[in-house]
Amino acid sequence: MEKMQDFLVMQQLYRSAIREITTKLEILDDEFRVRYAHNPIHHIESRLKSLPSILEKMQRKGIRDQDLAAIRRELTDIAGVRVICNYLHDIYRIRDLLVAQDDMCLQREKDYIKAPKENGYRGLHLILLVPVFLSAEKELVPVEIQIRTIAMDFWASLEHQLRYKAWHEVPQELHARLKRCSDASAVLDLEMQDIFDQLGGTDGMPPQDQEQVQ
Repeated sequence: MEKMQDFLVMQQLYRSAIREITTKLEILDDEFRVRYAHNPIHHIESRLKSLPSILEKMQRKGIRDQDLAAIRRELTDIAGVRVICNYLHDIYRIRDLLVAQDDMCLQREKDYIKAPKENGYRGLHLILLVPVFLSAEKELVPVEIQIRTIAMDFWASLEHQLRYKAWHEVPQELHARLKRCSDASAVLDLEMQDIFDQLGGTDGMPPQDQEQVQ
């Protein structure tokens, strides 16, 4: 019972970190709507890993020590936030604005847009240390943030569903077809971004790192 209570306290901490990030994102999106008549964020999703999922991942990583201190030390994706953006450049704009906030600390970044995974997955992954102010102390809590466009999320969601539906090894031919679908969605993202830009959609907005999206 004592261990379960400790786990519930840890869950509350990570849930609070999710709220902190989600609130920051909603404020940024609302500011863009008012200032630039543009919502860079289509929608936000969040999830908190369950205890069975946490223990399974610790076992998969070969970590025998599974007390709460080890879990917090070894896992950086207990709290997860997924940000679905309308356009490609919105991904990096949101990333830059989040990281620039003086209470955020970027711990790790993986750009699967610039260098997609072998299966075709695209997205920008950040691990941010988020301050959570408790009654007696401040805790820095890691939150994994995945930022994708609508097209990237559409592909990733269906690819995940198809992979688990197969129940067995997916044939190489179908892997290749899924990869072609990913490439097609990337072309669509670039086309939609270009159309948006030519219509003057980015006029007056804060710039993002253009090198990141080449």
